[in-house]
Amino acid sequence: MAVELQLRFRKTNPLKIMKTLGLILLVVGIIMTVFTGFTLMTKEKVVDLGAIEINKTEKTPIYWSPITGGVLAVVGVIVLLVGSKKKF
Repeated sequence: MAVELQLRFRKTNPLKIMKTLGLILLVVGIIMTVFTGFTLMTKEKVVDLGAIEINKTEKTPIYWSPITGGVLAVVGVIVLLVGSKKKF
């Protein structure tokens, strides 16, 4: 099993990995630029008395700067361009 995985990784072209990584970074960067955050809903049990149960739902906002998404998109384009160059 381990030998098979090593052979599979040896056959993989590093430029192909860079193209894939660049594309992923580009897409994530664009998504992070458009959507600048999201809200997590967490449920916490406050009281549990046999058949009676009281839960509290709490909203936890998570935000980031659109600049972060822009930087990721630019890095993705750079990695994509480097990965697209010819082999030496």
